[in-house]
Formats: sequence, C-alpha cells, structure tokens
Amino acid sequence: MSRRTPWAEGLDPDHPLPEYPRPQLVREHWQNLNGRWSYAVTGDALEPREWDGEIVVPFSPEAELSGVGRQLQPDEHLWYRRTVRLEGGARGGRVLLHFGAVDQRCRVLVDGAQVGGHRGGYLPFTLDVTAQLGDGEPHELVVDVVDPSDTSFHSRGKQALRRGGIWYTAQSGIWQTVWLERVPAVHVAALRVRPLLEAEAVELVVEAGGWPEASALPEASALPEASALSEASAIVRAAGREIARATGPVGEPLRLPVPQPRRWHPDDPFLYELEVRLGEDRVESYFGMRSVGIAPDAHGRPRLVLNGEPILHAAVLDQGYWPDGLYTPPSDVALVHDIEEMKALGFTALRKHIKIEPLRWYHHCDRLGMLVWQDFVNGGRRYHPAVVTLPVKLPLRLDDRRHRRFGRQDAEGRAEFLAELEETVRLLGNAPSIAVWVPFNEGWGQFDALAVTARLRELDPDRVIDHASGWHDQGGGDLRSLHVYFRKLRPERGWRRERRAIVVSEYGGYSLRLPGHEFGPREFGYRRYAGVDELTEAFVALHRDEIAPAIDAGLGGYVYTQLSDVEDELNGLLTADRTVRKLHAARVREVNAELAARFAKAVAPAPHPTRKAQDASHDHRA
Repeated sequence: MSRRTPWAEGLDPDHPLPEYPRPQLVREHWQNLNGRWSYAVTGDALEPREWDGEIVVPFSPEAELSGVGRQLQPDEHLWYRRTVRLEGGARGGRVLLHFGAVDQRCRVLVDGAQVGGHRGGYLPFTLDVTAQLGDGEPHELVVDVVDPSDTSFHSRGKQALRRGGIWYTAQSGIWQTVWLERVPAVHVAALRVRPLLEAEAVELVVEAGGWPEASALPEASALPEASALSEASAIVRAAGREIARATGPVGEPLRLPVPQPRRWHPDDPFLYELEVRLGEDRVESYFGMRSVGIAPDAHGRPRLVLNGEPILHAAVLDQGYWPDGLYTPPSDVALVHDIEEMKALGFTALRKHIKIEPLRWYHHCDRLGMLVWQDFVNGGRRYHPAVVTLPVKLPLRLDDRRHRRFGRQDAEGRAEFLAELEETVRLLGNAPSIAVWVPFNEGWGQFDALAVTARLRELDPDRVIDHASGWHDQGGGDLRSLHVYFRKLRPERGWRRERRAIVVSEYGGYSLRLPGHEFGPREFGYRRYAGVDELTEAFVALHRDEIAPAIDAGLGGYVYTQLSDVEDELNGLLTADRTVRKLHAARVREVNAELAARFAKAVAPAPHPTRKAQDASHDHRA
C-alpha cells in the first residue's frame, strides 16, 4: 500500500530538490542536474542500446517518486543518461561534477569515456570534468550503478532485499542531488572549522584544490601570484557585522577571535557567518560557538554537557525514511517539518539512525537548534540472530574482536568501514548540531569497538562517543548506552560506580495502527495500543514511572523509538506520511517539560538548609 506525503503533490519532476546542496561551502556558480534522466536495467556492464524510460533523479528506482517502481537486484546494472551543458563552460577555471550519494558502486562516463567512479552508498564524491565539459557544449553523461545491497559486506544501513520488521525496502542508485560547479583553477576544496569556546576563538583550516595542476593549465600566465594562492583570508560576521578577519597559509590552522561568543544552544541556535577567499575563489559558510562533552554534575554523577552545563538529551530515533522517496525526502520543506515537529513536542535531540542525510538536513538542525546523535552506517555479512537479537532479553555481552560472530570476517569490509568513518567525520564535522557519534548499534557489523573509538577520538576530540549502542558494551566511549524494550527501566547499583554518562539510547517503540496510514498488513512494535488516547497515556506513564526516577539516579539522556512509522514499524510519533500525530501533542510536551524540570533539579547543588532547619536538626540530634 502506497501512502504519499503531502509534499509529493507539489513535486516538480523536472526540478526536484532545487536547493543548493552544501550549505557550509556555498558558491555562486552552480547548476542542478536533478530531474528527468533516461534509465535502463541490464544484466551486464555494456551500455544499453535501448533505454527503458525516464527516472526522476535523485529518487531511487525503488521509490515511487522516481516514476520507476523497480527493485534493482545484485546481479543487475542500473544505467542513467542525460545531456549536460554548462553554460559559459570553464571560463579558465575548473568544472566539478558532484554526486551527493550513489548506492552502491558506480562508474561515470562522458561521451562514452569513463571519467571516474565511486564505491560507498552514503557519501558524496566529486569528479573534475573540465576536459570533458569545460567547452560549454552539450555532452552525454552516463552513470552505471551496481548495488549488492545486503548480499555483501558493504555498508547498507537498514536496507534489505527481503524487507520486513525493522529492515526496510532496499533502494539503489542516485539518491542525493547531482550538480555541476564552476570554480577557479585554484579553489577552496574544504573547510575544517573548530570552535574554541573557552579561548573565545574559532580555528579554521582551508584546504585547497587545483593547486598541483595550476601551473600546467593554458591559463597559468593569467593566474594570481603563487603567494596569493598559498594564503587564504577569512572574515567572521555576527548577524552581518564583521567581528574578525585574518589571513594565513592554506592547510594550516588559522585562528580568528570571537570575543564574548554567543553560545549555540537549542534555545538559541545562533550561527556566525564565515567568508573565505583563496585567490579568485570566494565561499560562504557558517559555524556555531559551542562545546559538548561529559562532566560531573553537582553530585559527582557524569552527565552530558553543552557549553559546560549539564543538558538533558530528550531525543527521538530518526530513521530518515519516506514512504514515497525512501532515503530521499520529497522536498527540503519535508526535512524541516520533521525537525520542527519534534521541537514542538519538547524534544531537544534526534538520533539519526544508521543513515547519513543530505547536508541540508544538518543545516536545518544547526539553524533550528536540534542536537544530533549521528550513527555510522553498518555493514558486514549476514548477522547471526543470537548476536543481534538475543541480547534484547538476555544480558549477553560478546567480545567484538571475534569478527566472524559479528559478520565482520572480511578484512576488506573492516577497512572500508574505517575509511568511511573518516570520510563521515570530515563531511559532517563542522555541524554544530552534532553532539554524539555512534559507531555501532546492537552488534550490527560491530568490530574492535575500542580501537574504532580511539581512531574516532583522534579524528574528532571534541564530541561525545557512544561506542556500542544497545549491547555488546566493550567498556569504552563516553556513554553507558542501554536499549530497554522488554523490561522496565530501573536504576542499577552499578550506575553509582559508572565513570561514563548513562543514557537509554533506545526504548519505547509503542505501536498504533491507524487505518489508511499503514504500509501493509503487518505491524511491528514492542507494545501495541488500540487508539490515540491509550497510546498517549502509556507514553506518559512510561516517562513518569520509569524515565523520571532514572533521571534522579543519574540518567543523562533518552532516545524514544521513534519519529515516524516506517513500513512494518508502526511505532512512530507520526504516521509514515507525516500527516497525523499519533499522540496528543499537549501531553507529550507536558511530560517532556516535567522531565526537563526534574533533570534541572537533579543536577543542581543541594540547597543550603535554613537557620531554622539547622536548629531543628541540631535539636533532633540532641
């Protein structure tokens, strides 16, 4: 059964998702390639002579909004084709072809010649196509995709060719924006931004692209002096007012003062503007001044902190699936809707579950003030039920250095995960909203979690790490991370001795089937309810009876399952089509406000007794 979201009706298939796709590195000259492409599915790597029809990029062929509705199989090739023309051509610079994400492996051809390729279904890649597209004339662009999905060790998230329960429809091919960009011969390739809150400064590293090839270009005589190309300049503005500027060598840290910084917070998500110039190149970006970490509260219990102060992470599990677009949102407004809905219900964080979103999603979390727990994408061979399912009910903890148990017997797959981990940190590391990294979840493709945590700490020393969410805790990271579905949450004696902050990183999962909004006949949830009133009362009771006392005992955050229904899972706060709230909003806001007040009281110093109370206590002792 197909249920479209409200934004599907307004979709322009010739210009879907037209927004600039990279909000923290913005340039003026770019061209969106989303829209109608030709497609074909074949059994081999020979470019088809005949094409099957049209596909709306960037929606996967399995998604309704693509106009195709076909499941790609592991032994098939999915082909895309369109004519591309960059108006004005290279103009003495470079032409870059960007893909937001292509699942899983692809080759890219221009006029029949391969210009590059990529492996990995969740991360962007860029190809320099100046030689092919720099003349400003029309050219044929072809993409050849193969997706083994869950039949290999590659990262796949919750995709399954045999979907069901908590595993969802596998999708393939191009699923994020494709775009062209004209840049100067020497240009800004990336920015690395690190807020230094206590130092009242921001540290910036400008990475350059094009410099090694610049001297070989025909236009090299017209390039600026080499010294100008080896230094970058930066300006920081607050609400349009310049507060700092500096110039420094490319590739080395450049520190700019941010006096009396306005601290980024969910209640005040203030963003500073950043302008960077390198030679003829100019890019716009932004950053937030904030710090995250773990620190003891007034009673010595480890808590999550933001800007040095304890903060309750009241979070929701967010799968990022859409009934009409699968991995791809039907519009940018749809992304904003989910974030604003959760804020309106009183939540302060989202756990992005086993998926990397388009960069615009993180931008909206940055500007709207939503903390993010970012999962890395799981891979590995087939998971053994005793490893990934049995711990739901039994206190089973396995040593994850025994790779075969966890489906991680392939050294190539482990190396691939580590490479993607590094790429993910580089991709998302500038987002102020991201507070927590989650390398592994419930043993899905988990391996060497302590070593992975150490590597992640090297890459990003400034964020919290939940090294093994759910079970198979190896004793590392910053959080003791519990999943509680089939038992009551009760504080344990061990909480008093725990050096890490304690969180319930999944719980709840209460389901409600609403006729006309379900995916099919199956219903997956951890407890089923018959109506909105009953579900709401159960939600309120769960938080008042179990979460609230746990906060008093040291609980620092919770992640409720989940934001919306997804296929068989009918345990969302919203229906899958995002048209109905399945609980009474006022009651959800009320209980979240109660828990926030309870947390504030739990982390505050004990009040000093009044003189009268002291006298009474003295008399009693006497």
